[in-house]
Amino acid sequence: MGSLDGRVAIITGAGRGIGASISRAFAQQGARLVLNDLGAGPDGSGGDAGPAQDIAKEVTDLGGEAVSDGGDIGDTATGRRLVEMAVESYGRLDVVVNVAGILRDKMIFNLPEEDWDEVIRVHLRGHFSTIKPAAAYWRQQRNPDGHYRIINFTSDSALQGSPGQPNYAAAKMGIIGLTASLANGLARYGVTANAIAPGAATRLTATVPDDKKLGEDPGEEQLMSPDNIAPIVTYLAGTESDWLSGRTIGAAGHEVRLWNNPEVVETISSDGPWDLQDLAAKLTTSFRPKADGLHPSIFMGQLPK
Repeated sequence: MGSLDGRVAIITGAGRGIGASISRAFAQQGARLVLNDLGAGPDGSGGDAGPAQDIAKEVTDLGGEAVSDGGDIGDTATGRRLVEMAVESYGRLDVVVNVAGILRDKMIFNLPEEDWDEVIRVHLRGHFSTIKPAAAYWRQQRNPDGHYRIINFTSDSALQGSPGQPNYAAAKMGIIGLTASLANGLARYGVTANAIAPGAATRLTATVPDDKKLGEDPGEEQLMSPDNIAPIVTYLAGTESDWLSGRTIGAAGHEVRLWNNPEVVETISSDGPWDLQDLAAKLTTSFRPKADGLHPSIFMGQLPK
């Protein structure tokens, strides 16, 4: 008996990297799968149904159940189709895992409008694409004990401000806000929503120039395997994780981290409309000791010296 026996999951970006690792882990735990992957390049160009078909065949050859789809997840029709495929193929839907993503890295002053738009489309609309029809389906079930799951993918790029990825960072921070909204809005329907910030070697990270990489030890290949992301996603997809919702979880190597939700760390006030000098004095006294300069970040080494 696996921890996901009988559960039905949609996984986007399933054909390679982290998505493929999650697909294999879910299948090993007994989940029935709808696997989507456009099969595009790391920048979203092109398309090939092969990766999604290959991982589905791998699952079925090992005795599991999987169907594949090669559609563009940034197209909302694809998300609707995936939900319909789950219900038509298996009679239900329990889990949505949104992994699919692309990179088009540039500093903000060099970033073409189309590269901003496409990264936002694939990540944010790509999440919306599956979540809206899935949420509508779960609302129809009227089952507050349904153990339904939304598992989104964010990034340290958003949480810590990668300087060369303004489009990607914006999209990934948007996913955190989306996840919090879903957790609050869908709890009454038996749905939890969480976001994963992964650290793994994938086709996307391979596109980062060597002088911008974060200095992983080449001998630590096993630690950077996408397979290390799959266990926490598998746990969240199961029925024992009802207690965890609206959170961001970091996963890299053999570590899993709980990120804090944004919270107020200091407050100043006035008896009436602010006097500019009074505001400046209070900011300097109260805020500056806690917010002087850039926030520490794993990306500090990428900043100009």
